[in-house]
Amino acid sequence: MTGKDGGGKGRLFTVGLVTAWYSSNIGVLLLNKYLLSNYGFKYPIFLTMCHMAACSLFSYAAIAWLRIVPMQLPRSRLQLAKIAALSAVFCASVVSGNVSLRYLPVSFNQAIGATTPFFTAVFAYIMTVKRESFLTYLALVPVVTGVIIASGGEPSFHLFGFIMCVGATAARALKTVLQGILMSSDGEKIHSMNLLMYMAPIAVILLVPATIFMEDNVIAVTMELAKKDFNIIWYLLINSSLAYFVNLTNFLVTKHTSALTLQVLGNAKGAVAVVISILIFRNPVSVTGMLGYTLTVIGVVLYSEAKKAHQAMKPEDIEEAV
Repeated sequence: MTGKDGGGKGRLFTVGLVTAWYSSNIGVLLLNKYLLSNYGFKYPIFLTMCHMAACSLFSYAAIAWLRIVPMQLPRSRLQLAKIAALSAVFCASVVSGNVSLRYLPVSFNQAIGATTPFFTAVFAYIMTVKRESFLTYLALVPVVTGVIIASGGEPSFHLFGFIMCVGATAARALKTVLQGILMSSDGEKIHSMNLLMYMAPIAVILLVPATIFMEDNVIAVTMELAKKDFNIIWYLLINSSLAYFVNLTNFLVTKHTSALTLQVLGNAKGAVAVVISILIFRNPVSVTGMLGYTLTVIGVVLYSEAKKAHQAMKPEDIEEAV
């Protein structure tokens, strides 16, 4: 009886974690869209700076006080420089993604974002000469083809928004590959939550001058908005908090579920975000656009399966295959 109760509680805990992960991911995406597009808060760099400031504070509190993971200190100036480089790429990705939400519906934004594996494979090949199997590369064909089809059938297509979203997706993939290269040695491996704690304040330092020069008078404008509608302050606070909880829940779900479960949930998350965004924002969608997005998702699933099969092969099997 106790075993069953324990198993039931464990499943309930996992379901709660996954719900929190989905809610924070989709919540921050939809709130970003609402603020930058529907509400008319046209300051994506400042919004990203708020996200990074919240991540800085919450990360330190979670590690130094709550001790969710052991604190790791940078071992050298070189390692700190590497973290700063990752932070710069991370900034570019988040800012570009937020800019794209001003011009594109969430559904199309997610379709483009699903091409991350394509850019990851390209950057990994260029920077590490790491080759995947032929089937893995073949699976990327529907990923890219789906986005091309979705672009042609997107009623709200905007070229600048499209370029920004592709740039954000490429930067996200570049960060993943760079992180693998820069933090690969045993002496430089750092936990993802510690990495966020160091990257976030560096991002704030990078974003402050960008905000001052590119989004002039944003603080005064925000204060004026708050006088008319104080909800803008709550929106920014909730949005910034969610930005941190995306990272926290991702870490917890990774810790408490299997790699396969995480893969399936990750593939489904984008589709759920698309459906919810269409229901909330009522943006027009076409059959061609949805078919393109579906093809991209299928390609991502096939890519994940092909990569997993390739990694599972023993060295002798790979030699035989070659």
